[in-house]
Amino acid sequence: MKITLKDGSVKEYDSAKTIYEIAADISEGLARAACAGEVDGEVKDLRTVIDRDCSLNILTANDKEGLAVIRHTASHVMAEAVKRLYPEAKIAIGPAIENGFYYDFQCEPFSREDLDAIEKEMKKIIKEGTPLNKFTLPRKEAIQYMKDRQEPFKVELIEDLPEGSEISFYEQGEFTDLCAGPHLMNTKGIKAFKLLSSSMAYWRGDERREQLQRIYATAFSKKDELAAYLEHLEDIKKRDHNKLGREMELFATVDVVGQGLPLLLPKGVKMVMKLQRWIEDLEDKEWGYVRTKTPLMAKSDMYKISGHWDHYKEGMFVLGDEQKDKEVFALRPMTCPFQYYVYKNAQRSYRDLPYRMGETSTLFRKEESGEMHGLTRVRQFTISEGHLVVRPDQAEEELKGCLDLANYCLRTLGLQEDVTYRLSKWDPNNKEKYLGDEHYWESTQGKIREILVENGVEFVEADGEAAFYGPKIDIQAKNVYGKEDTMITIQLDCAIAENFDMYYIDQNGDKIRPYIIHRTSIGCYERTLAWLIEKYAGLFPTWLCPEQVRVLPISEKYADYAEQVRKELARNDVDVTVDNRSEKIGFKIREARLSKVPYMLVVGQKEEEEGTVSVRSRYAGDEGTKALEDFTDAICKEIRTKEIRKIENQES
Repeated sequence: MKITLKDGSVKEYDSAKTIYEIAADISEGLARAACAGEVDGEVKDLRTVIDRDCSLNILTANDKEGLAVIRHTASHVMAEAVKRLYPEAKIAIGPAIENGFYYDFQCEPFSREDLDAIEKEMKKIIKEGTPLNKFTLPRKEAIQYMKDRQEPFKVELIEDLPEGSEISFYEQGEFTDLCAGPHLMNTKGIKAFKLLSSSMAYWRGDERREQLQRIYATAFSKKDELAAYLEHLEDIKKRDHNKLGREMELFATVDVVGQGLPLLLPKGVKMVMKLQRWIEDLEDKEWGYVRTKTPLMAKSDMYKISGHWDHYKEGMFVLGDEQKDKEVFALRPMTCPFQYYVYKNAQRSYRDLPYRMGETSTLFRKEESGEMHGLTRVRQFTISEGHLVVRPDQAEEELKGCLDLANYCLRTLGLQEDVTYRLSKWDPNNKEKYLGDEHYWESTQGKIREILVENGVEFVEADGEAAFYGPKIDIQAKNVYGKEDTMITIQLDCAIAENFDMYYIDQNGDKIRPYIIHRTSIGCYERTLAWLIEKYAGLFPTWLCPEQVRVLPISEKYADYAEQVRKELARNDVDVTVDNRSEKIGFKIREARLSKVPYMLVVGQKEEEEGTVSVRSRYAGDEGTKALEDFTDAICKEIRTKEIRKIENQES
């Protein structure tokens, strides 16, 4: 048989060989580093026997797939260590994930001390160098095997597999796990690992099922790689909006208010107001939108017309019972049906289109409790929502305009380099979830694909991510932990106008169904605020800061001049405060720096006599003495142009 290697060279063998044996034949060093093999593009265990012509790539820890094998094996070692220390614990699942691995257990919660003890036991198992051996059992025997070991979660997983399945297991010493692999040859292949944290999880992600304890961990092939990653995690903790946003007093959560219902505090409100006013002015004055204000709830009748009642009811907060109440209402999860009736309030001509409606909409989504996180996943949020009613011949140009507006907003906020683009399509295997037929979906998806290609946008395509009425451009971003969320969305809808009997009169006097574009320009304000906190680690561009300037009088004698400075800046719409405390000036400067205020103006006798201010900034440190008028002009220009000034002196 002929084995074609990654570099194009060919190895010939007279008999079947395992991937590991082929790696050893190439070089002993490669065999020691090998984690798995890629056979004709499919990742396989090193124990896999090859008995035919194929292409083979030996995977090491330098490959993403090879590192995943190390981490998957480490998850088994962790599970074995837990079972040694806590024999009554029941094992659930333990996969490798993007930045490490986790394993779920049914047992008492783990403390940090428990994790340290598990780490110590893992090191013993790794030092033992126990081989991992794969074996298979018929489905019926596999079920009994796990029943005998009193592992109910594994039994359930096997029972979900089809009759006649051959079930694979991996055994290492006294520990055996249901697993398809691949795995390292033995536990000594794990060189560097760390247990990071533990949290509660639900079996199969269902809050109605058993509560489990999840341990998150990571593993690398080298200790220095692990050290660099742990240092990276420390930086992440500093940027985590859920921590930093609370420390900066931007938002808070209260148990008696409820999960997913954050309280925006005055500083957070100030930031959202700046964003909201900017977006509303941008849309209305520069992009031709009209502004609407619609109710926060509606009768179920409206949602039945739109299709949301059939397709989205489980995600809505319903007020009332259809079996008992004459009228049932629901808090709105979106604004589109309301704005359709704004459009329908008057008869529209082809000359009136496009008709662009914008609204700062408060929406409600019935998110699962396990999904709640800070400001990024909430049950009530505010969004820069808009709907464009367009003629079919206008759809392409208006879609491009929506994409241009979204990209302009991202550039202004300094976020454009942090996003990816996705064409979210229907799932052809679940057609009942969607409006329209296959032709409708292929044509609308094709329109969006063409626009993305013509605009030179790199994008991925994802089945099953579309709205039930049409495909979407989703602009995605990751938080500091690598979790991806949709930040901005642009959707093409050629179907829903029929449901609402929406039309325009064309040049021949005929009634024509319009297309509708659903879009956001900046997305959800709460999620955007979280994104900004993590992007800038709280050091926001000056125009967005809730406090842009802090005036610091050297002593009480200069309080009147400090107030004069404040009034002049405030008169020019600068957010400014005065620190009149009886503290030394060095202390006041440190406090202002810790509060992440962009500019500090120190004033004393000289400044009062000359009408100047001594400027310190987080951008350049000590910027010297400036005339108050000159400083005012400079900061007003920085705010007006929404400049993102680079930080030259982090220690200032």
